[in-house]
Amino acid sequence: MPTINEDLARRAKEAMSFDSYKPGSATAAYNAACEEARQIAEDQKKRVDPMYHEKIDHLLALYCNRLADNLNSANRISASCPSIMIAGGSNFPVKKKEKQNAAMDRNMQEYQDIQGILDKIKAVGTGGISSDDPNAIEKLTKKLEKLEKHQATMKAANAAIRMKDTEKGNAKLREMGYTDDQISQLRKPDFCGRIGYPSYELSNNNARIKATRDRLDQLKQMKEAPMEGWFFDGGEVVCNKEDMRLQIFFDDIPDPDKRKTLKDWSFKWAPSIGAWQRKLNPNVVEIAKKQIPFLTPVSD
Repeated sequence: MPTINEDLARRAKEAMSFDSYKPGSATAAYNAACEEARQIAEDQKKRVDPMYHEKIDHLLALYCNRLADNLNSANRISASCPSIMIAGGSNFPVKKKEKQNAAMDRNMQEYQDIQGILDKIKAVGTGGISSDDPNAIEKLTKKLEKLEKHQATMKAANAAIRMKDTEKGNAKLREMGYTDDQISQLRKPDFCGRIGYPSYELSNNNARIKATRDRLDQLKQMKEAPMEGWFFDGGEVVCNKEDMRLQIFFDDIPDPDKRKTLKDWSFKWAPSIGAWQRKLNPNVVEIAKKQIPFLTPVSD
């Protein structure tokens, strides 16, 4: 668990106020913020599939780590130059104070960015499924299962509603898990006099099933496609199917012209792994091999 530098917090307080510092107050405020973030994370876990829990935990840890660094930096900046109220106006270091104010502004901007992590936690598991998500196949499979189950349920419900014996039909619906209120709503005619699930709802859901199945098949084929990396003069290209990325590793920092070419072809620098990368697909492999001269595979 990250720690708050209490000595820095005390010095920052003394540099900005005549009030005495309450020992442990900075740590207490930090712990309260992390506890609030933990509660947001736990609430989100209850709303989404367990497959998203690891990502939520990662974001929570990132929030607490970055927040501790930010608060310590804020205290370090505040302690670097006292306020004019504390120091007095005689020979006050105006230039130093201006630099301090600029640093505090940057620190506050970083603080706002860190608070944005909480919004990311709240959004986990609620958006669409990106093809480059390492768990995309698993997520799409579950989505397809839910859509197919919903389609079967709607068909079965409509069959029960159309039974001549209404009581038997209602009993069938109750067996399927429908409440009396839900049954009443299903039997209530719409503006066209239709009861049950309308045909357009079944058609729309069936279209979603087809689109999801097609996307799942495409993603599986791409995962199984014979996309292999290669060595070029000065580095290596890796087809990372686990992360669905084509990654370019250079032995040395590429010159500005090469970096511009990579950017022009939508490759982005990933400092965490030290590679230039794009989403992996057969077309990107062909681009890297044939359109970017300095990535030409070297002969064995």
